[in-house]
Amino acid sequence: MRTALVVFLLFLAYFGSPTAALYSASSPVLQLTPSNFKSKVLNSNGVVLVEFFAPWCGHCQALTPIWEKAAAVLKGVVSVAALDADAHKSLAQEYGIKGFPTIKVFAPGKPPVDYQGARDVKPIAEFALQQIKALLKERLNGKSTSGSGEKSEPSASIELTSQNFDKEVIKSKELWIVKFFAPWCGHCKKLAPEWKKAANNLKGKVKFGHVDCDAEKSLMSRFNVQGFPTILVFGADKESPFPYEGARAAPAIESFALEQLETNVSPPEVLELSGPDVMEEKCATAAICFVAFLPDILDSKAEGRNKYLDLLLSVAEKFKRSPYSYVWAAAGKQPDLEQQVGVGGYGYPALVALNVKKGVYAPLRSAFQLNQINEFVKEAGQGGKGNLPLEKVPSIVQTEPWDGKDGEVIEEDEFSLEDLMDDNAAASKDEL
Repeated sequence: MRTALVVFLLFLAYFGSPTAALYSASSPVLQLTPSNFKSKVLNSNGVVLVEFFAPWCGHCQALTPIWEKAAAVLKGVVSVAALDADAHKSLAQEYGIKGFPTIKVFAPGKPPVDYQGARDVKPIAEFALQQIKALLKERLNGKSTSGSGEKSEPSASIELTSQNFDKEVIKSKELWIVKFFAPWCGHCKKLAPEWKKAANNLKGKVKFGHVDCDAEKSLMSRFNVQGFPTILVFGADKESPFPYEGARAAPAIESFALEQLETNVSPPEVLELSGPDVMEEKCATAAICFVAFLPDILDSKAEGRNKYLDLLLSVAEKFKRSPYSYVWAAAGKQPDLEQQVGVGGYGYPALVALNVKKGVYAPLRSAFQLNQINEFVKEAGQGGKGNLPLEKVPSIVQTEPWDGKDGEVIEEDEFSLEDLMDDNAAASKDEL
């Protein structure tokens, strides 16, 4: 027993304790703990880079010399810190840490954001400088980055009742996170400032709402709320919300909300431009409306048309986070639009980027293929090249939507040369 203890002590003396193995006391990296996290990070007036690590993590060990060099390079400019998430699990949980190493950037008055760049000194330093520039720009524009005005700032969380719940939440296409609470509940009171902070930090990105269950028993029953506070997430399927079960701290709620935002994007769609209503819904308000003109069904058949539509869906999927819309029309079905964007000169299939609000368009001048279309959409989103003016708002006619089948050739009445000769002979006799 004594021998084992001696061996263990010699091991610690030679290798150091496991939790202190990555950063020594003399390291330029600031060591964080629950006792100094608020003063060194949350209350800091500058940008702080925080690495959440585990001593046993191989990637963390590989990052250690790089992180220390970054701390030395950024000394006096940006604070570079590290938190042992293995030793301080509850604090790591507050920030939604699920893997190691995770690097988060803390700036005054903003929710923390993940650093996703390369794990090398130069990109880390360049990213830190970008954060400083953004902070200085806000201060030059007169925006306060301190927390001094938090008490007077109204909450971005919307009060929800049985009268406005369906209109605001159920019929919305946006992500909603809703707190069901009771005014007398101690846990609810503790959550209140964290909820306000998360709602204000994510204003314009995620919708936050709150329901007073003492006053709204019907909503409490409708969503089977059995305890307080209960936080429900209303994503794409608004009728089937699911509970948030993470830490009740603003950073954890914000991290979770931003993750949900990534998965809450509506699936891409490519609609047939079969009438004015489609034009109004998909193109009138879109930043860019991409209109494809596909060959006649007799030329491509259903198989060929579906290949074109699958190609367009692939493009829509790639750019689904951009405010674009995608529609298509069969050759000759929308003559006014075709004439205005000069489709006849390019043949079918053809594609144009249309901005109805600005009254301009740009045609795809390369091949109607995936790589070329992706590049075209990318360029259009960056301002485009060679935009042309529309003469007027295109007139869209109501057409019968495609039924998904091959086209049918309409056969004309057959007649023989003999019948034609007989008709001509009869006409001659009448003239006589």
